Amino acid sequence: MHTIIRCFLLATLLALPHLSSAAESTINDKAYSATKIIQSAGKRVGQDKQGTAIYQVHGNGIDIGYKLIGSGEPLVMIMGLGGTMEQWQHDIITALSKKYQLIMLDNRGMGYTTTNDTTFSYQLFADDVISLLDALKVKKSNILGYSMGSTITQKLLLEYPQRFNKAVIHATSTDGSNVAKALQGHASNAPPTVLRQLEATTHWKTPLERLPAITNQVMLIVGTADTTVGVESSKTIAAAIPGAWLVQFKKGTHHLMYEAPAEFSRIVLLFLEMNEMVGVR
Repeated sequence: MHTIIRCFLLATLLALPHLSSAAESTINDKAYSATKIIQSAGKRVGQDKQGTAIYQVHGNGIDIGYKLIGSGEPLVMIMGLGGTMEQWQHDIITALSKKYQLIMLDNRGMGYTTTNDTTFSYQLFADDVISLLDALKVKKSNILGYSMGSTITQKLLLEYPQRFNKAVIHATSTDGSNVAKALQGHASNAPPTVLRQLEATTHWKTPLERLPAITNQVMLIVGTADTTVGVESSKTIAAAIPGAWLVQFKKGTHHLMYEAPAEFSRIVLLFLEMNEMVGVR
């Protein structure tokens, strides 16, 4: 695996003679939640190439398209700018859905999700995700966001931390204006919704001063050859969030999960399955 992992708890976990009651409670809660199966809500509007049903629920002023795959603890997956839920790498979906129930959605104005005249912003995108979770009666979930989806994940952790367990932030940025500049040459023939996403991205700035208050367990993944978002944003966020993991794939680009799907899946599963909440009686 071509990764550099910042994780200092492995030896400590193995050496602990006892878990605190809080840690035991965390494990029991995880085991309990894994037995629950999220039931679909809303109306069925289609199916994907594998025959998985696609639904829409009304929330935050729009109809939000989504599908559910697998079983286990919930894992929300948020795609990047200009993408739909169909663009997640197939082998990654297969690997993650063996252990988790995936909640895969289309962002506002993309795929099966409608839009309206409300000005696009990352707060709006985050509220869309929360509206979907509310409709599905999911009180708490893990989350994986890619590119624009990773920035939405940042916003969700800042505004709705109680709704999430662990978070994987892949190919992210602390300054959306730099990303918009990097993509400017590809935007001339972009659909109107993608241009609205780009405009929202232009105004994104991570509030770095708020990151130390995040208590969720977070992992950042980035390719060292990612010229769209670069590596510095991931390093900056990882350094600011207490206990965050930073995983760098050597020579990986912005399309890392398509370049190394097996390794990507492996590190995500390792992170999600590890209990980092360690205590001694």
